[in-house]
Amino acid sequence: MLSGCNIYKAYELPTDNSFVKTYEESLLTEADSTSLPFLSWEQVFTDPVLQGYIRTALDNNKDLDNAVRNIDIARAQLKGAKLSYFPAVSLNPNGGASKYGSGKMDTWTYTIPMSISWEIDVFGKILNRKRGAKVTVDQMEDYYQAVRSQIICGVASCYYSLMLLNQQLDLTERTSVIWKDQVESMKLMKEAGWVNEAAVVQSTANYWSIMASIPDIKDGIHQMQNTMALLLHSYPQDYAVSSDMNFELPADIKDGVPMTYLAARPDVRASERGLAAAYYTTNSARAAFYPGLTISSNGGFTNLLGSMVSNPGKWFIQLAGSLVAPIFSRGQNIANLEVAKAQQAQAMNNFETAVLNASAEVSDALAAYRHNHEKRECLTQQIDNLEKSVEYTQELLTLDPSTTYLEVLTARSGLLNAQLSSLSAWHSKVSALISLYQAVGGGR
Repeated sequence: MLSGCNIYKAYELPTDNSFVKTYEESLLTEADSTSLPFLSWEQVFTDPVLQGYIRTALDNNKDLDNAVRNIDIARAQLKGAKLSYFPAVSLNPNGGASKYGSGKMDTWTYTIPMSISWEIDVFGKILNRKRGAKVTVDQMEDYYQAVRSQIICGVASCYYSLMLLNQQLDLTERTSVIWKDQVESMKLMKEAGWVNEAAVVQSTANYWSIMASIPDIKDGIHQMQNTMALLLHSYPQDYAVSSDMNFELPADIKDGVPMTYLAARPDVRASERGLAAAYYTTNSARAAFYPGLTISSNGGFTNLLGSMVSNPGKWFIQLAGSLVAPIFSRGQNIANLEVAKAQQAQAMNNFETAVLNASAEVSDALAAYRHNHEKRECLTQQIDNLEKSVEYTQELLTLDPSTTYLEVLTARSGLLNAQLSSLSAWHSKVSALISLYQAVGGGR
């Protein structure tokens, strides 16, 4: 009868839920150590400068340190739950004497008792508390992995954002030099009668437009440097980045969203641990309806035996057993069980939501990676053609008087915009790869 109430049964994923059944099947699939979720961060982020920043962040970040402390707390609670199986021993020595009026001080009486109390776990109360504490330890370890993954990918994302801004600054400054030379050329061509004053003014205005964008980029670099300082838990400073823009994941990126990717995510695992913890809480609420069996023993040394004081004292021992069953608290126990069942249903909903959110994040990252990869390939073709367009229109301007400076201006502006767009597409692609690695729980 007690077995049918699930008091002793260990947690298992509910098999009557088709949504969870698919997830459970993925857990039984043998994990491929070379697949994306199981790659270490050193295998993914091979840039030595970036690796140094990530190690510093893992050593100094306080969020990760707090996650470690949470694991320590959960392990201490598990230790306490395990020790509940052992008897409780206490020592309570006491003594005294009394005096009335002018009489003599009565003989000192003393008792040195030791009591032992042992709760027999007949109905699984201690068992479910211990199992729940073990699940909490696993859950805290999953949270630790989630924080670790977030820190690693956060540093990587900030690093490649700095690289993007540096590339944009370098491109803009090089373009500004070209435009400055173009302004001087326009002035010389005006003196020679090839162009009018409008061409000179247009080229000058465009030059200052480019120069005005440089402070914005520098301000972005400054803000990103401060973000990196926060991630590394240090004061603001200038962080160097490499100029190597080659970054690809070392694992094959599969089509669709493999369920094994989702099962490897620490937040999904933590959500399932929450469901298990709620299950054991419900079991504990059920066990509260049954009696508690406690065996106790008292023994020690005393000189007070009944109404007589003996000197020297004598040893004594008492042994008792008690069976306490809830009667008037039954209504409270019913309410506690209803609350536990409702919280278990909430945990199930949260678990399903966590899996769906994980699926959406992985799908978004995969789509962003592919789309930005295609976009950058198109922009590369556009840049090649715009470079030729700039070259052709510049030659026409010097050879054909009918060519206006507007054509040169349009070609050069289009080239700069395409180059900046290409850099942005590269960064979006890299960000998608980093997001994908984090979305599958990477960062071991």
